Formats: sequence, structure tokens, C-alpha cells
Amino acid sequence: MECFSPPGTIQGMHIDTITPADLAWQAQALCAQTGADFFFPEPGSSVREAKRICGMCEMRPACLEYALSNDERFGVWGGLSEKERLHLRRTTH
Repeated sequence: MECFSPPGTIQGMHIDTITPADLAWQAQALCAQTGADFFFPEPGSSVREAKRICGMCEMRPACLEYALSNDERFGVWGGLSEKERLHLRRTTH
């Protein structure tokens, strides 16, 4: 689970409410094979590499749905940055 959330985030709080089947996509995601550094860059750093990896990943729709459903505020999820997900939330609600 650590490869999907940076240390110190509240991700661990959600684990009791999500069934293992809901998280099956994470094991198949390309980010699970590359590490969190690309997906949780330092503020102001480029997310280009993370988006490139996401663009090749078949799990991208499930990842984005998960991020939106769980209000993930940090990192690149489903090929979208924090700002892009916030914009998406605002335009769909």
C-alpha cells in the first residue's frame, strides 16, 4: 500500500472500509512496479513522467475512480494531478 500513498498521508485510515476486491487493480497498476517517487513528486516538480506511465496503464480508470471516491489530495492518480482532479470535481458537481 505504501507505493500508492506517501508516508504520513491519511491513506491508512481508509483501509478498513475498503474490501480487498476493491483494491485488486492496484497490484496490476504500473505504478506498483515503478515506485512512489514519480507519483508523489516534491512541490513544484514535474509530473510528466508519472502521467506518461499512467497513460500506458490499463488500470488508469480504476485508479482515477478510486482517487475521486476517496478524495485523494496528493499525487498523480489516474493520470491526473491534484489540481486536475480538483478541477474535475468542481466541473462535475
